Amino acid sequence: MSVRLSDVIDILEAAYPPSLAMDWDSVGLVCGDPSEIVETVTVAVDATAAVVAEVPHGGLLLAHHPLLLRGVDTVAADTAKGALLHQMIRTGRALFTAHTNADAASPGVSDALADALGLTVEEVLAPIPTGTGLDKWVVFVPSENPENAGAVREAMFGAGAGRIGDYSHCSWSATGIGQFLPHDGATPAIGTVGNIEQVPEERVEMIAPSEVRGHVLASMRAAHPYEEPAFDVFELAPLPGNVGLGRVGTLARPETLSAFVSRVHDALPGTSWGIRASGDPETTVSRVAVCGGAGDSLLGAVGSAGVQAYVTADLRHHPADEHRRASEVALVDVAHWASEYPWCAQAAEVLRGHFGEALPVLVSAVRTDPWNVERTKHES
Repeated sequence: MSVRLSDVIDILEAAYPPSLAMDWDSVGLVCGDPSEIVETVTVAVDATAAVVAEVPHGGLLLAHHPLLLRGVDTVAADTAKGALLHQMIRTGRALFTAHTNADAASPGVSDALADALGLTVEEVLAPIPTGTGLDKWVVFVPSENPENAGAVREAMFGAGAGRIGDYSHCSWSATGIGQFLPHDGATPAIGTVGNIEQVPEERVEMIAPSEVRGHVLASMRAAHPYEEPAFDVFELAPLPGNVGLGRVGTLARPETLSAFVSRVHDALPGTSWGIRASGDPETTVSRVAVCGGAGDSLLGAVGSAGVQAYVTADLRHHPADEHRRASEVALVDVAHWASEYPWCAQAAEVLRGHFGEALPVLVSAVRTDPWNVERTKHES
C-alpha cells in the first residue's frame, strides 16, 4: 500500500491539531508535495543537517521545532537553513513541524516526558479553556395546560436547541409558582389587568449553540402562550480541557528529591547540560509537575498545583530564584532537547499505529542539543 504525504499529514494533524498552536508559532508542512508518495518518516526534535542526512530520499522528516519561525525573508541556498531546504527538495524529502500544538495536545510532549519519568498523569498543569459556544436557556411556561410546555420545547428543539453530543431533544423541567401584575395596555393570556396573578408554571431548561440564539428566541416567542414570556439566557463559561501546557502526575511510590533527581537523570538522554535541581535533597516527592521545553512561564501554576517538584527545561536565574524564595516546590532543570526527545517515540507510535508496516517510521538518534562541551567545577 502506498502512503501519500497528505495521508500522513491527516494523521499528524488529528493527533496534534494545528488549532492548539500558539499564535506566534509556525507549524505544519514546510516543504514537500502532499500528493506525492512518502517512503519513510524520521522523527526528531530539530531539523539539523545531521538529522536530514539520516532521512532517506523520498522520506518525511517530522520535527518538533520549526526550522523557519522568526524573521524569515529568504531561503537562499547560500544560507544555512536555505541550503538545508534546497537539499531536501532536490531529493524529494519533505519537512513537517508539530511544535506548540504537540506541546498542548493530549497526549503530547509533556505526557511523553511524564511517561519517561514513570509518572501517572492526572491533570493538565495549565489547561487551555475550551470555549463552549453554548447558551443555557431557562423559560417559564404556564403548566395548567401541559401542551404549552411541550409546544415551547418542540419549537426550541426545531431551532437547534437541546442537542448534547449524539443526543437531541434534551431538556430539564421543574414546576413552581410564577407571579405577575398586568398593567394598562397589556393583553394577558391568563389573568386581568390590575390584578396580581399567581400561576403554576413549568421551568424548562436546555442548551443551544450561541450562533442560533436569535432563531431560538424567535421560535420560543412564537410558541409561548404568554404575551411577554419570562426567560433567561446564560452564556456558558469555558471549561478547563484535557489539552494545554504541562502535566501533573504521581509516582508509584514516594521518594526523596535526591532519588527523584537520579530518576530524571537515568530516564532522559545525556547532555552537556545535565540535570540541575534546587530544593531540600531529603524532601519527599510523590506528586510532580512537568513541562517539556522551556517552562519557567508556568512557575505560577506550579505553585498552586499541589506538587513537591517541577521538571522542565531552560530555567532562568531570576525566575528560579524568585520561585525558590516564595515556594517549597523543588525545581529540576534539564536540557531543552532532552525534555522533548521522549515525544519523538510517542509521535512515531502514532504513525506506526495507523500505517503499520506500510510506512517505516524511525526515531533519529542524533543529539541535536546545541551544547557539546562541558566542564564542571565544584567548590568545597
